[in-house]
Amino acid sequence: MSRLLFVGLGNPGPAYAGNRHNIGFMAVDAIALRHRFGPFRAKFQSHLAEGSLSGRTVLLLKPQTFMNVSGQAVAAATSFYKIPPEDVLVFHDEIDLAAAKVRYKVGGGHAGHNGLRSLHAHIGPDYRRVRLGVGRPGSKNEVIDHVLDDFAKADRVWLTPLLDAIAEYAPLLAGGDGEAFMSKVALATRPVKEKAPRERKQGGDGRDGV
Repeated sequence: MSRLLFVGLGNPGPAYAGNRHNIGFMAVDAIALRHRFGPFRAKFQSHLAEGSLSGRTVLLLKPQTFMNVSGQAVAAATSFYKIPPEDVLVFHDEIDLAAAKVRYKVGGGHAGHNGLRSLHAHIGPDYRRVRLGVGRPGSKNEVIDHVLDDFAKADRVWLTPLLDAIAEYAPLLAGGDGEAFMSKVALATRPVKEKAPRERKQGGDGRDGV
């Protein structure tokens, strides 16, 4: 059974670390920490770590080539380890999803995402994806600034639980059950509704009941 390759998309360096565009890096970092993967090391123009999920050997890859040419690093890793596209899973930001929403998808187009465009060019479209919603700005002209801006402090309310849930349920992805992964993450990140205060019963004489 071949290895699985989980790829987080992002841009390298501290200047980009908190960007919305780097949520893919954040996701694989969370998985590495939760499941005690080995340390990241430099390989394939990337940072690479190895571990196990659901009995499968999983490689976590964070290309350090910049987003637009991520496919070069991914192709180098898949070629070396002989990993077919269907065993590649990519975590990436998605402006067509509301913040905190997650969708699992197999194959399809790149929808103008430059990281996915590069992957298409190097390994084809048949890899798996976990689309991580970061919301869409008000104007199309603001898209680049939106994804290259850091998450706001207020975003931590949903971002931290989301990354925790992705890490918690990553074994489902390794097992090939993307639908269950989506359901579990959605349930774990569902906003807690405030309970309405219960009305206090009153006795016949108008005093509060016991």
